[in-house]
Amino acid sequence: MSKLAVLGTGLLGSGMVENLLAKGHAVRVWNRSREKLAPLVANGAVAGADPADTVAGCERVHLVLAEDDAVDAVLGALRSGLRPGVPLLDHSTNLPARVAHRAAERRASGLAYLHAPVFMSPQNAREAGGLMLISGPTSEVEPLLAPLGEMSGKVWHCGERPELAAFHKLAGNAVLMTLAGVVGDLFAMGRASGLDPAGVLALFEVFKPGAALPFIGQRVAKAGQGPASFELKMARKDLRLMTQTAAPDAVLTVLPALAAAMDRALAAGLGAKDFAVFANPAPR
Repeated sequence: MSKLAVLGTGLLGSGMVENLLAKGHAVRVWNRSREKLAPLVANGAVAGADPADTVAGCERVHLVLAEDDAVDAVLGALRSGLRPGVPLLDHSTNLPARVAHRAAERRASGLAYLHAPVFMSPQNAREAGGLMLISGPTSEVEPLLAPLGEMSGKVWHCGERPELAAFHKLAGNAVLMTLAGVVGDLFAMGRASGLDPAGVLALFEVFKPGAALPFIGQRVAKAGQGPASFELKMARKDLRLMTQTAAPDAVLTVLPALAAAMDRALAAGLGAKDFAVFANPAPR
């Protein structure tokens, strides 16, 4: 089994450590808040004194940190303890531009840095479920696919550009957050119509809108370039009915923003275009 390091043992990082320990790996851990290390040490992990001490002698290093500034600080602090060529896997959610800069800078200094954010809950991390993204040179990524697969249900190599995984992670989170806002608006409509959350969500047992995302994506990308199958002016009418269904004093999150965007497109004379033109008016 491998000797690994995990730096950053919040909820997600701790789940990863528990999974790796259960698989028989020797795991060294570090966290700014030292009290978070105690349960992991009790479970068999070894606490490092500092980042450099933690990575000393390890075959692979995993960073699970809050943001870019923390990643840069920890990378600087661990440098003296890292052996040449040891893969540095950064699972943090970061800004793509900073990932690209970091990858170029670290490679110039001899560090094997790869960005590998995840769509995983802490429970997923403990059970090796969910999805891990990774981007970077194929020659460096391919040897890591099997060991990273031990940590997740699926690993997707996004491509060679170092910041691609960062972009796709933010894109995925944007969809999840937007869906949460939409569901909140649906619940407001449901309350005004005498439906509890289960009653509102019953539709999605038979209607699976997630499967339509690729189709919707193509529709937005080509919005306004061909004949409309659902005109913007009719979509705006339906949106009006949605907001009217909710109580007059309901606090809605997503629907008002959609209405404002559609109104701008209507004011620009796009009412007869496909409804998706409101989301991407440029191609018309």
